[in-house]
Amino acid sequence: MDKLIKSTAAYRTFSNDVKSGKLSHAYMLYFDDAKNLRAALKMFALEFFGTEADKADGRRILSGSFTDCRIYPDEESKKLTAETVSQLLEDSVLRPVERSKKLYIISNFEQTSALLQNKLLKTLEEPLDGVHFVLGVTSLAPVLDTVKSRVKTLTIAPFTESEIFSALQRKGDNPLNADAAKNCGGCLGAAENMAGGGWFGEIVSAAAEICAADSIEKASAAALKYGDTKYKTELLGQIRLNFRAALGEKVGGYAAASPARIWQTHTLIYALECAEKACGDLKFNAFFQGLLYDLMLRIIEENDRWLKLRA
Repeated sequence: MDKLIKSTAAYRTFSNDVKSGKLSHAYMLYFDDAKNLRAALKMFALEFFGTEADKADGRRILSGSFTDCRIYPDEESKKLTAETVSQLLEDSVLRPVERSKKLYIISNFEQTSALLQNKLLKTLEEPLDGVHFVLGVTSLAPVLDTVKSRVKTLTIAPFTESEIFSALQRKGDNPLNADAAKNCGGCLGAAENMAGGGWFGEIVSAAAEICAADSIEKASAAALKYGDTKYKTELLGQIRLNFRAALGEKVGGYAAASPARIWQTHTLIYALECAEKACGDLKFNAFFQGLLYDLMLRIIEENDRWLKLRA
């Protein structure tokens, strides 16, 4: 993955800021890859401190033992707690120990509650000299606008099919690599899961069926069928990737599967927005069957509207 990340405009921009001494006090890294977000953030940390993964400081950064680089939440947690935020704020006013600057990384910041996001606002806007933040998100929708206005956003765009395939091949020749690269929507983590087979194959199949539900009857049946899955987050993420890949096919980008043939181009743009919102709404909606049905119903209605306009 290192080669892919270092080839992105987001990484080059950050690297240039580091080397020119023009670092912003806070960045937001938008990388729609839940599996690899944390690893990507650590690569930015290595660049921030001017070291490599095989160097002593680099190994300590990656292991979480480098005093001037704090990575939140811990490996076992998925989101920040009030206690952790309080500890972060208290630590941020202390002087660096090993270098002249400090870096705080928060992975999956989109899962942080609005209350805790607000608690971090002042520090994000006016940290002490030498204190910097990188907030990693897989979705921008749940992030408060007040937070977005206080950070420099760096976006890692979906990778091309050939880039994904090459990355998979570097890990080993696998007969599933080609199909995974073609159908992952430009997301390396999804491609890695697809190439691995197993339970993720069920998610891919379910997402394809849901994205092809172009009538109320089909949407209702699909929501009922998959409403009790234990892989809710993964399923919504794959639905989003399917629509993104389909939109790419419509406008001449990377190849995609059946949704591109079912939905109008404007519908796919809307579907991608709806799927993005659904991913953010998931933590507030325990009725997953209803969430799936509502998602597809809105997309169907939007598609019908565009079909009528074209008639």
